[in-house]
Amino acid sequence: MSIVVTGATGQLGRHVIEALLERSVPAADIIAAGRATERLADFGARGVQVRSMDYSDAGSVAAALRGAKRVLLISGSEVGRRVEQHRTVIEAAKAEGVELLAYTSIANAETTGMKLAGEHRATEAMLRGSGLPFVLLRNGWYLENYTDQLPSTLAQGALAGSAGEGRISAASRADYAHAAAAVLTAEDQAGRVYELGGDEPFTMAELAAEISAATGKDIAYTNLPADDYAGLLAGAGVPEAFAEILADSDLGIARGDLLVSSGDLRRLIGRTTTSLAEAVRSAAAAA
Repeated sequence: MSIVVTGATGQLGRHVIEALLERSVPAADIIAAGRATERLADFGARGVQVRSMDYSDAGSVAAALRGAKRVLLISGSEVGRRVEQHRTVIEAAKAEGVELLAYTSIANAETTGMKLAGEHRATEAMLRGSGLPFVLLRNGWYLENYTDQLPSTLAQGALAGSAGEGRISAASRADYAHAAAAVLTAEDQAGRVYELGGDEPFTMAELAAEISAATGKDIAYTNLPADDYAGLLAGAGVPEAFAEILADSDLGIARGDLLVSSGDLRRLIGRTTTSLAEAVRSAAAAA
């Protein structure tokens, strides 16, 4: 059973490959596909097949999926171009006759008003119309979205955003990767929709409190109007269009768009999800 992991050069993709290997999937049955294949040399040395693939190059996508039985389509990173890129993968998977395509969508894709969800909804619609057997992995936020920013948060001495008192069901990339691996290696997955999120939702104020506790520095959360937050991000070097999307996502958090209570992630990985406190403590120790 050949399993293709697209976007394998990214952090989530690498975690998925590790999770598949931990599940005793033979390395030769795993195909790691991505653009910067030199980043996959370590997996190649362990027997994983490495194939070059660019979502925007239909020929490379078709070649990467050759012989695949199952495919994990990790959503592209180029906001605004993802629908057509995903279409290329879906069409290639259909032509190859894959038995299951898993797609990493966004939590609460059908109901969220977040701008970031639009391309995910469009991809889900394409899958429904494709005739392909598919499963939706609606991933919530990564804890790393926040812990990776710990050095700058500590330097600034504060957290800012527009999330208000909204609660976020975040989990680690490794948690989501293990869920994907569980689905890719299980039977009877076609047609399933998993709403995936951490077991212990938190607010931005609670995140600030955890950072304070882990570092001994007094970090407070300041809630800003979305326009002001977008301006703050842009001033810090975030491209203006993406800064607006991030601020809009915070407004979605304030509405509860990233609150997940299904328990799907915990059940798929067979353990409790990584907690905010654990993630912050680990990041603080490494900072």
